[in-house]
Amino acid sequence: VQLQASGGGLVQPGDSLRLSCAASGRTSATAWFRQAPGKERQFVAALRRSTSSTYYLYSVKGRFTISRDNTNNAVYLQMNSLKPEDTAVYYCAASPSTPITSAVRNPQMYPYWGQGTLVTVSS
Repeated sequence: VQLQASGGGLVQPGDSLRLSCAASGRTSATAWFRQAPGKERQFVAALRRSTSSTYYLYSVKGRFTISRDNTNNAVYLQMNSLKPEDTAVYYCAASPSTPITSAVRNPQMYPYWGQGTLVTVSS
């Protein structure tokens, strides 16, 4: 499965962006991770196909929404009320199997990764 992420850009604090991740095939779970300069990759959000369950990093809960379009195997990350600390390269990742709840935040559970898309939040 190949993943193609898009939608990043330069926005001001408080603005919104929607990231898209197009998959070449069906996947059972999809997640978004991000990596800020000089920091480790961080889990942002995940969605399990079988249950439509969603999971979020605490600091983005209520601002970010992960969703899926099954007709075209796409997953989206709607990001509202963006803050400068959201600045990072965002990566989508996917798994052919459904990770257990305790593992959805583990990047090792996702064998498929897209290229990153840069999100910069700055005034």
